[in-house]
Amino acid sequence: MSILQAVFLGFIQGLTEFLPVSSSGHLAIFQKLFHMKTDFGVLFDVLLHVGTLSSVFLIFRKDIALLIKEFFAMIADLISKIRDPYVVVINSAYRKFVLLIIVSTIPTAVLGIVAKDFVTYASGSLLITGICLILTSIALFWADMQPEGRKSVKSASYLNAFEIGIAQGVATMPGLSRSGLTITTCLACGFKREFAFKYSFIMSIPAILGAVILELKDITKSEITGGAVLNCIVGMIVAGIVGFVALKVMIAVVKNKKYIFFSIYCFIAGLTAIIANFFV
Repeated sequence: MSILQAVFLGFIQGLTEFLPVSSSGHLAIFQKLFHMKTDFGVLFDVLLHVGTLSSVFLIFRKDIALLIKEFFAMIADLISKIRDPYVVVINSAYRKFVLLIIVSTIPTAVLGIVAKDFVTYASGSLLITGICLILTSIALFWADMQPEGRKSVKSASYLNAFEIGIAQGVATMPGLSRSGLTITTCLACGFKREFAFKYSFIMSIPAILGAVILELKDITKSEITGGAVLNCIVGMIVAGIVGFVALKVMIAVVKNKKYIFFSIYCFIAGLTAIIANFFV
């Protein structure tokens, strides 16, 4: 893979990781149709995710800093509760937010591990990817029709968090948009649109970090060469920059209910992938 291909795939990853059009689906389609093999292996995939993850940290840096602070404060209070049973652990909105994210991460992790082999198989199938893109299109169309919800952190339930976590786990399938499915599920649970946006992307952090950590063990010494590392880093930087812009775009999309354009795009992309499946 050349440096131009690394830049191109980094651009696709950054653009589609956060826009509701499925990054895994687009990478699968482009690699299949244009025979673009990421011969740098796992290292390239890991660094692409690091790039897009950095943009999430940058956009939500204040919220993330508070969530990390409250997470460790909760651990301290749990230890204190052993001596004093009257200590209240969940005593603020941010602490509840931390617990909601933890609850969402559990089904995501379980589904990610259980379905790993099938997802790998599906990534090589334009037919499955196309069908999933059409399902994403339907979900986005439905999301645009939903009225403004009322739930924020305080009124969100842990059952809601579990359901959203399932949606994120299912979205590991190529063609199913993680952001599209999780935000749609948030809206179905009655979340305010602004909170749905924030929840969807902050909850992606432990999921992406977990996936990166699991992939690290598969990196081989042969992947770590001068040329390979340089191309991977370039792809990572491109993914991070484009991902930052895509997140900014998503803020306007969610607030202004403009999913319909992405719904149409996903339908066309899905139909194209299905047709291409019979000719490639």
